[in-house]
Amino acid sequence: MAYLSADDADQPELTVRCSEDPESIIRFFDRQFAEEYETYLAVEMRGDGLHARFDDLTLSVWDDETLADFLDGLVADFRGWTGQRTWRINHLTLNAAFQSGGHVSLGWTLQRWLTRADSWQATLTTWIEAGEELAALASDVRAFVTHS
Repeated sequence: MAYLSADDADQPELTVRCSEDPESIIRFFDRQFAEEYETYLAVEMRGDGLHARFDDLTLSVWDDETLADFLDGLVADFRGWTGQRTWRINHLTLNAAFQSGGHVSLGWTLQRWLTRADSWQATLTTWIEAGEELAALASDVRAFVTHS
């Protein structure tokens, strides 16, 4: 499930909660727009024994595919697909696989450094229903990262 909300300071944030384990979340927050070309934000993942945060994620109109477009592609194939689909930008990777029972597993991976040996990497998997929940997530992501 995804929830687009605004906190007390009217700063929007997007939380993706696992349907199988509601304590496992991915949270996007501290969004800032740089003209109409880039969106800067922070991302945090929390799960059983896991807490990872990256404060400098950049989404750009020049990315090969936007996160919202990737999710829209998954929504279009709500009846399922074979194998794993991957979306990737600088420090965030999302792997999606269709599972039995009409659910999609979303494996979110944060990686601090892309080339350094002393880098860290954290992965959290969330499960979401392939129909309405996935469509709502795609819509919420688009609303969150789009310049108004």
